[in-house]
Amino acid sequence: MPLPQPQPAALARVFLIGAGPGDPGLITLRGRDRLRLADVVLYDYLCGEGALAETRPGAELICLGRHGAGKLWSQPEIIARMLAEARAGRVVARLKGGDPSVFGRVAEEIDALVAAGVPFEVVPGVTTASAAAAYAAIPLTDRDHASCVALVTGQVQAGSELTEAIDFAPLARFPGTLVLYMGVTSAGAWSRELMAHGKPPETPVALVRRCTHPDQETLETTLGGVAEVILDRRLRPPIVAIVGAVALRGAAGWFESRPLFGQTVLVTRPERQADALAERLADLGARVIRQPAIEIEPPDDWAEVDRAINRLATYDWVVFSSANGVESLMSRLESRGLDARRFGAAKLASIGPATTRALRDRGLIADAQPDTYRAESLAGEIAGGAEGKRILLIRASRGRETLAEMLCGAGGQVDQVVAYQSNDVVEANPEVLGALLDGQVDWITVTSSAIARSLAAMLGERLRQAKLVAISPLTAEALTQLGYPPKAVASEYTADGVVAAVLAATTQA
Repeated sequence: MPLPQPQPAALARVFLIGAGPGDPGLITLRGRDRLRLADVVLYDYLCGEGALAETRPGAELICLGRHGAGKLWSQPEIIARMLAEARAGRVVARLKGGDPSVFGRVAEEIDALVAAGVPFEVVPGVTTASAAAAYAAIPLTDRDHASCVALVTGQVQAGSELTEAIDFAPLARFPGTLVLYMGVTSAGAWSRELMAHGKPPETPVALVRRCTHPDQETLETTLGGVAEVILDRRLRPPIVAIVGAVALRGAAGWFESRPLFGQTVLVTRPERQADALAERLADLGARVIRQPAIEIEPPDDWAEVDRAINRLATYDWVVFSSANGVESLMSRLESRGLDARRFGAAKLASIGPATTRALRDRGLIADAQPDTYRAESLAGEIAGGAEGKRILLIRASRGRETLAEMLCGAGGQVDQVVAYQSNDVVEANPEVLGALLDGQVDWITVTSSAIARSLAAMLGERLRQAKLVAISPLTAEALTQLGYPPKAVASEYTADGVVAAVLAATTQA
């Protein structure tokens, strides 16, 4: 008689996920993967937009509020909504800042899920204590000064006194590091109690505010002065206090020492093209805001592209003036069940490194790429042998005619095909407009003449609220003609060149 086979465990309907303290890169791979399964996400505001970017299209995102900014959901309300969604057959992600098991009230949610018979999974996250210490370059333990760590809450249940709920006597004698969560408003009480039970007033304290965020702030003080510093600086949460000998840094940490730390950069590239530039700026410490100035969309009618695809092999050169053109043409090829063999013996020309990379990602090698990444230089690369050659230009719905005119002038038989639409974004995000008006934006990146014109129409005089960096002299000229001369111009006409220009200008300032 065959042995009974084990039945698969019921799939979780609720995922209690730790998102980490703010930096979207700190969510775990498991947390990211579980988040992508969710139909509805109940999230704490401290989780940040970066983590929410991992949600699947169509997922319902529900912010549970924040102190002083509209409705703040109570724990019973959160649990009721979580259970209601799960019972309705939806997969729920309860996204929490830090780690769910560290001052995240996860026990109450687990109890409710168990009582309701709802399958769940807890996904741990990077807790705020370890993240704050790492990003402030403070070791939580040290072989000479701290052999252990205690995580302590500065807030207790409503109706209780901090001094009644927490025995400060053993904490004052604790032979290691204390990390106080949620201790801003109660700093006077917990510092006073620690000193009353023997903790020296000169004990170092590091206050780390908004840890792992681009505006992180680390202040060094002492146990005797911590309450006064918080009051004088009017510091607001989220803050963790690291108490002990390890908190004596003596020098700025790596995170706040990055060259663009404290700078806010508005990236205006199309949505799908912005990642590389945004990530490079963020790695250097900048706070990055995104506001696409143009949208890249398929052509209204694929007939012209399809005709070009049908006769690709008849061309001597196929010329790409952007990575968008590569993606659009190759995607259309694939949608028709075709591949790169359609190019036959045609040679491929690319305007610059990004376009060359896009070709390489599709298994294609550019036969020509100019040293200077502009239409005139690209035409110069192939004009010498263009006499009598059939040349196909893959282009956007708008742009300069320079490339076609120069190749025609060199005797080439030139066809052009619009592979994608480039459309202006008419209205900016209200939060972006607010940041500009409040003077919170330091730099605006402008990576094409089309983006320059769109920004001028969309933002107008608000462009003067920040410094502009242009990707090339051509883009700089377009900005200047519009009345908004740039503060910096890239010497290499790439995203890396834009970053280098911002770095150089910031260093010289």
